[in-house]
Amino acid sequence: MMGPLMFHQRSKAEIRHECMALLEKVGLADKASTYPSRLSGGQQQRIAIARSLAMRPKVILFDEVTSALDPELVDEVLRTIRELSKEGMTMIIVTHEMQFARDVADRLLFFYQGKILEDGNPREIFANPTTERFKAFVRRFSQGHLAAA
Repeated sequence: MMGPLMFHQRSKAEIRHECMALLEKVGLADKASTYPSRLSGGQQQRIAIARSLAMRPKVILFDEVTSALDPELVDEVLRTIRELSKEGMTMIIVTHEMQFARDVADRLLFFYQGKILEDGNPREIFANPTTERFKAFVRRFSQGHLAAA
């Protein structure tokens, strides 16, 4: 609540109500009074997303938001981000979750050694990679992940 209190001209009660609504949105209203050390990694990430949303950003950057999570917790975070996408939130997402990126992104950039090798519609560039490096990358992930979709 501190960020919105410091930067938005709204009452404490209004901000508290909005913060609770955001916790509800990420499925954690019941954890409003829980210390971070008592939350799972996935819950901590979703709380962080709610905190970001409380600032009413136009764009959110997610940098490997699932990289430190146990595999069982990844889906709950990706589900939250997928919902934000459906609501029209502009997001820049750095991820190795290729299926997720292909399904959620409007535009996908593939970086290799600091250079953009592919840039375009995710379904199109996965279906028709233009560089050998990305072709090799897609082959590795096509064995089960992307081929099924």
